Amino acid sequence: MDSEKKIAHEIGGMKNDALRFGLHGVKSDIIGSHPLESAYESGKKSQEVMKRKVITHTYGAALPLKMDLDRQILSRFQRPPGPIASSMLGLEVYTGAIDDFGFEDYLNDPRESETLKPVDFHHGMEVRLGLSKGPVPPSFM
Repeated sequence: MDSEKKIAHEIGGMKNDALRFGLHGVKSDIIGSHPLESAYESGKKSQEVMKRKVITHTYGAALPLKMDLDRQILSRFQRPPGPIASSMLGLEVYTGAIDDFGFEDYLNDPRESETLKPVDFHHGMEVRLGLSKGPVPPSFM
Protein backbone atom coordinates (compact mmCIF):
# COMPACT_ATOMS: atom_id res chain seq x y z
CA MET A 1 0.00 0.00 0.00
CA ASP A 2 2.93 2.33 0.62
CA SER A 3 4.29 1.67 -2.86
CA GLU A 4 1.09 3.05 -4.42
CA LYS A 5 1.57 6.44 -2.74
CA LYS A 6 5.14 6.99 -3.96
CA ILE A 7 5.71 9.71 -6.52
CA ALA A 8 8.22 8.84 -9.24
CA HIS A 9 10.96 11.43 -9.63
CA GLU A 10 14.62 11.73 -10.40
CA ILE A 11 16.86 13.60 -8.02
CA GLY A 12 20.00 14.04 -10.13
CA GLY A 13 18.40 13.69 -13.55
CA MET A 14 18.06 16.07 -16.44
CA LYS A 15 14.27 16.12 -16.51
CA ASN A 16 13.22 18.45 -13.71
CA ASP A 17 16.38 20.24 -12.61
CA ALA A 18 15.31 23.81 -13.38
CA LEU A 19 17.75 25.36 -10.93
CA ARG A 20 20.75 23.92 -12.74
CA PHE A 21 19.66 23.87 -16.36
CA GLY A 22 16.97 26.57 -16.53
CA LEU A 23 13.38 26.24 -17.59
CA HIS A 24 12.60 23.91 -20.45
CA GLY A 25 11.59 25.67 -23.66
CA VAL A 26 8.96 24.15 -25.90
CA LYS A 27 9.89 26.19 -28.96
CA SER A 28 12.99 24.11 -29.69
CA ASP A 29 10.88 20.93 -29.63
CA ILE A 30 8.31 22.32 -32.05
CA ILE A 31 10.49 24.18 -34.54
CA GLY A 32 13.18 22.24 -36.35
CA SER A 33 16.27 23.65 -37.95
CA HIS A 34 16.11 26.05 -40.86
CA PRO A 35 15.71 24.35 -44.28
CA LEU A 36 18.96 25.88 -45.53
CA GLU A 37 20.80 24.59 -42.47
CA SER A 38 19.54 21.05 -43.04
CA ALA A 39 20.41 21.28 -46.75
CA TYR A 40 23.90 22.51 -45.86
CA GLU A 41 24.43 19.65 -43.42
CA SER A 42 23.20 17.01 -45.88
CA GLY A 43 25.41 18.46 -48.61
CA LYS A 44 28.37 18.42 -46.25
CA LYS A 45 27.73 14.77 -45.36
CA SER A 46 27.37 13.73 -49.01
CA GLN A 47 30.60 15.57 -49.84
CA GLU A 48 32.42 13.68 -47.06
CA VAL A 49 31.02 10.35 -48.32
CA MET A 50 32.17 11.16 -51.86
CA LYS A 51 35.63 12.18 -50.65
CA ARG A 52 35.88 8.94 -48.67
CA LYS A 53 34.94 6.87 -51.75
CA VAL A 54 37.56 8.65 -53.87
CA ILE A 55 40.24 8.03 -51.22
CA THR A 56 39.17 4.37 -50.96
CA HIS A 57 39.40 3.83 -54.72
CA THR A 58 42.69 5.72 -55.00
CA TYR A 59 44.65 4.56 -51.95
CA GLY A 60 42.83 1.44 -50.76
CA ALA A 61 40.49 0.63 -47.88
CA ALA A 62 43.08 1.07 -45.11
CA LEU A 63 43.58 4.84 -45.48
CA PRO A 64 39.98 5.86 -44.67
CA LEU A 65 40.13 3.64 -41.57
CA LYS A 66 43.39 5.29 -40.51
CA MET A 67 41.82 8.71 -41.11
CA ASP A 68 38.86 7.75 -38.89
CA LEU A 69 41.22 6.67 -36.10
CA ASP A 70 43.17 9.93 -36.40
CA ARG A 71 39.92 11.90 -36.24
CA GLN A 72 38.82 10.02 -33.11
CA ILE A 73 42.18 10.63 -31.43
CA LEU A 74 42.18 14.34 -32.26
CA SER A 75 38.58 14.78 -31.08
CA ARG A 76 39.49 13.51 -27.60
CA PHE A 77 42.04 16.20 -26.75
CA GLN A 78 40.20 18.84 -24.75
CA ARG A 79 40.90 21.25 -21.97
CA PRO A 80 39.07 20.79 -18.68
CA PRO A 81 35.85 22.80 -18.52
CA GLY A 82 36.45 26.32 -17.35
CA PRO A 83 36.87 29.87 -18.60
CA ILE A 84 39.02 28.86 -21.60
CA ALA A 85 37.18 26.64 -24.05
CA SER A 86 38.87 23.92 -26.11
CA SER A 87 39.73 25.12 -29.56
CA MET A 88 40.23 21.63 -31.04
CA LEU A 89 42.85 23.11 -33.36
CA GLY A 90 44.33 19.75 -34.37
CA LEU A 91 40.92 18.42 -35.43
CA GLU A 92 40.14 21.63 -37.33
CA VAL A 93 43.41 21.40 -39.24
CA TYR A 94 42.92 17.70 -39.95
CA THR A 95 39.37 18.08 -41.24
CA GLY A 96 40.05 21.34 -43.08
CA ALA A 97 37.53 23.28 -41.00
CA ILE A 98 40.21 25.86 -40.20
CA ASP A 99 39.84 27.21 -43.74
CA ASP A 100 36.09 27.85 -43.28
CA PHE A 101 35.12 31.45 -42.61
CA GLY A 102 32.20 31.30 -40.16
CA PHE A 103 30.11 33.96 -38.48
CA GLU A 104 32.30 33.88 -35.38
CA ASP A 105 35.22 35.08 -37.50
CA TYR A 106 33.62 38.40 -38.44
CA LEU A 107 31.00 38.92 -35.73
CA ASN A 108 32.22 37.53 -32.42
CA ASP A 109 32.58 34.19 -30.77
CA PRO A 110 29.46 33.63 -28.64
CA ARG A 111 31.68 32.27 -25.86
CA GLU A 112 33.35 35.69 -25.56
CA SER A 113 30.06 37.47 -24.83
CA GLU A 114 29.77 39.57 -21.69
CA THR A 115 26.43 37.95 -20.83
CA LEU A 116 27.77 34.38 -20.93
CA LYS A 117 28.67 33.03 -17.52
CA PRO A 118 31.70 30.74 -17.23
CA VAL A 119 31.10 27.05 -16.79
CA ASP A 120 31.11 25.60 -13.29
CA PHE A 121 34.43 23.73 -13.26
CA HIS A 122 33.50 21.13 -10.66
CA HIS A 123 30.20 20.13 -12.24
CA GLY A 124 31.84 20.03 -15.67
CA MET A 125 34.46 17.57 -14.46
CA GLU A 126 31.78 15.46 -12.75
CA VAL A 127 29.85 15.24 -16.03
CA ARG A 128 33.02 14.38 -17.98
CA LEU A 129 33.99 11.64 -15.50
CA GLY A 130 30.45 10.24 -15.40
CA LEU A 131 29.79 11.10 -11.75
CA SER A 132 26.91 13.45 -12.54
CA LYS A 133 24.23 13.56 -15.22
CA GLY A 134 23.29 16.29 -17.59
CA PRO A 135 24.97 18.98 -19.64
CA VAL A 136 27.43 21.35 -18.06
CA PRO A 137 25.31 24.19 -16.63
CA PRO A 138 26.41 27.79 -16.31
CA SER A 139 27.79 28.67 -12.91
CA PHE A 140 25.86 30.66 -10.35
CA MET A 141 27.79 33.86 -9.79
